[in-house]
Amino acid sequence: MSNALTAEQIATINQYDQEQRFKYCIKEIVANQQVWILKDEHGCVMLNTEDDDCVPVWPNREFAEAWATGEWSTCEAEAISYNKWRSRWTTGLEQDDLSVVVFPNDNEEGVVLFPDEFDFELEKQHSRR
Repeated sequence: MSNALTAEQIATINQYDQEQRFKYCIKEIVANQQVWILKDEHGCVMLNTEDDDCVPVWPNREFAEAWATGEWSTCEAEAISYNKWRSRWTTGLEQDDLSVVVFPNDNEEGVVLFPDEFDFELEKQHSRR
């Protein structure tokens, strides 16, 4: 379980570019053994790109909760355990033909990966521990 981030840490991380956000997210997910999503009564929220329907994931509760505004104001941040993500979510997302958008910024931009690519990045980071 991770410690709560300070406002200063959040502000610093929010200045990261897409690649820095991606690397930070992968490291945090592996270190804390959890992937954060937003969900409502219908399931997890989705972002749509020109080519893909994506499930956004965040490295920490604070970043996921920051997205629970506007049309997503009724959503709640939920932690998915690292093992559950790898054993169930990767396969489920592949079967549903969905992608993962990693730690999107305020402009809804983030690294978009197929579920197996995201899984590979998590495993690569996990093997470095």
